[in-house]
Amino acid sequence: MQVLRLAKRLTPDQKKFFAEVIGTFIVVVLATGSVVLDAKFGGTLGIPFIAFAPFVGVAISVYLFGKISMAHFNPAVTIGFLITKHLRKNQLLYYLGAEIIGALLGSLFVKYIIGNEANLGANAPNYSYPLPVIFGIEVLASALLMAVIFAVVHTKGLRGFSGIAIGGIVGLDIFFLAFISGASMNPARSLAPALLSGSVGDLWLYWSATFIGTSAVAFMLRKKLFGNE
Repeated sequence: MQVLRLAKRLTPDQKKFFAEVIGTFIVVVLATGSVVLDAKFGGTLGIPFIAFAPFVGVAISVYLFGKISMAHFNPAVTIGFLITKHLRKNQLLYYLGAEIIGALLGSLFVKYIIGNEANLGANAPNYSYPLPVIFGIEVLASALLMAVIFAVVHTKGLRGFSGIAIGGIVGLDIFFLAFISGASMNPARSLAPALLSGSVGDLWLYWSATFIGTSAVAFMLRKKLFGNE
């Protein structure tokens, strides 16, 4: 009861903040925790499990918080929404701060509850592929995610299938593309386990390609919506 009373006292932006913290926490726990669990079991769970877990996490979070915060849970998606004017500039820090905090809390949960194998589930590209291919694949994965999110927004939730659609593209990107780029699509998801495990060497990739992918799609949509404004 006290939680409900407190929630009623929150401003709309405060509700968005807490929704993004909790949603990002859920996404990061399932996305990185699945990698840790797979490592614990010697790789026997495999890529289907590693792809399915974040699908579930994203879908649940979208259904729980989509109507409160538009369910970003991802700094690259937040920037995309800023570009298309779905997000006000004065809300930017609310979202980015919430996503980083939620991701760090998620990685702390994974570390102390699930395990610390596989660098806490940090993303890792496959450097047997040329770097331009790795970078391009991460851009593509992020662009596909942003495109599906915009499709959901502009169809008012895909008739109730918003969580399945957005979670589905995350899972599919991981299933088909993670073996090349790591398929993060989410700078916060990459940042938290990398910082807490000390494995920060690949963060440049996930803090550049992801934003390029989502921003490219956002600018195309902005041009369609607002012309050359």
